[in-house]
Amino acid sequence: MKITPLQNWLAHKLGVSGSSLNRETLEQYQLQKLRQTMELAVQHSSFYRKKLGGRGTLANLASLKDLPFTTAADIRQNPLRFLCVSQDEISRVVTLTSSGTTGEPKRLYFTKQDQELTIDFFQIGMSTLVGPGDTVLILLPGQLPGSVGDLLAQGLARLGVRAIPHGLLTDPNQTRQIILEQGVNALVGIPTQVLALARYPLPLKSVLLSADYVPRAISRELAQSWGCQVFSHYGMTEMGLGGGVECAALAGYHLREADLYFEIINPDTGQVVPEGETGEVVFTTLTRRGMPLIRYRTGDLARFIPEPCPCGSMLRRMGQVKGRVAGTCQLAGGRLRLWELDEALFPVTGLLNFTVTLSRTNHRDRLTIVVQMADGMNGSMQEVVRAALDTVPTIQRATRQGSLEICLEILPRGGALQSTTAKRLIKHL
Repeated sequence: MKITPLQNWLAHKLGVSGSSLNRETLEQYQLQKLRQTMELAVQHSSFYRKKLGGRGTLANLASLKDLPFTTAADIRQNPLRFLCVSQDEISRVVTLTSSGTTGEPKRLYFTKQDQELTIDFFQIGMSTLVGPGDTVLILLPGQLPGSVGDLLAQGLARLGVRAIPHGLLTDPNQTRQIILEQGVNALVGIPTQVLALARYPLPLKSVLLSADYVPRAISRELAQSWGCQVFSHYGMTEMGLGGGVECAALAGYHLREADLYFEIINPDTGQVVPEGETGEVVFTTLTRRGMPLIRYRTGDLARFIPEPCPCGSMLRRMGQVKGRVAGTCQLAGGRLRLWELDEALFPVTGLLNFTVTLSRTNHRDRLTIVVQMADGMNGSMQEVVRAALDTVPTIQRATRQGSLEICLEILPRGGALQSTTAKRLIKHL
């Protein structure tokens, strides 16, 4: 098994060979970059000048835990306070609408240099999946310059790979025809979108599922349907899109440690958790100039994997994201997590996507689940979906106690496919 190409990429940035790269050398580099980032932010960002001014130089990486967090609410209030360059130097502005029912949008600002770092990471990360002569269909927004699909296409071009920016999936059959006509042998897309293509036999050698959270049930279904390798990528716009990607071992995300420093914290106390424990992912940018972020709380739940990767790399790995801090709900039978529903429902044949809403009425919890099925499915799916839901222990206990009512709606077959990059959550009414 080949070692992740990210190791040699990182070693090159540090001026050492891949075989001689070790944690001590990497952490010295990260500490230096953290100090530079703090200096840049305090000098040029009015937000960080007020928040971090007078704290002095970081003594070591461990002292980062003493700094305050940056939150999504901070960015929403006034994103221009974060800028460390003039607006003339900004080449891309991304507006993210709130994943909740209320809230101002977030605006993220990137310089051309910031975006070049993302292209560089995409190029190296994708080299595990594809090589010269391959053709990749990108099922992500890519029409605008600087969009995720555009940056990924630029990274792939540097590998000698033909990239076709497609945009979000709306008509699976039409996309299938494009794949066959254009000789596509690799896909990049959002998990629930790529799943809509799984019932078509396609000549694919690799798939990259890109999102903050990738359900394992979807990865298994795609691998079985197409007989290909299915990789996962972790990232978000706030990170500069790229955060970490799996190697050939498919055993966790190798993190983008050249450009980002990661921590895992207890979401309730804010304290860094022991290595290997699950908590909220926090990151600090190391090389971003336009809008650096220091100790940004992502809201994602994951853990560092302390064991070495089978590929032999010394790079830190993060395990599968287990959903969102806000993506859970409390039932009488315990706490219900979205990833539990994912692992129960996505193996159902023909199920493409679903939404979950929790409400309370007459002193009972009501879980409303709207399921989207593939066109052409035969028979009623109510019993099949309800049986799958009953395998979730929390739901099973609550329904047995009579404290939970499940309202299940199966969308009409052949309905429009949901096209969105928004984070999936359990909604509360």
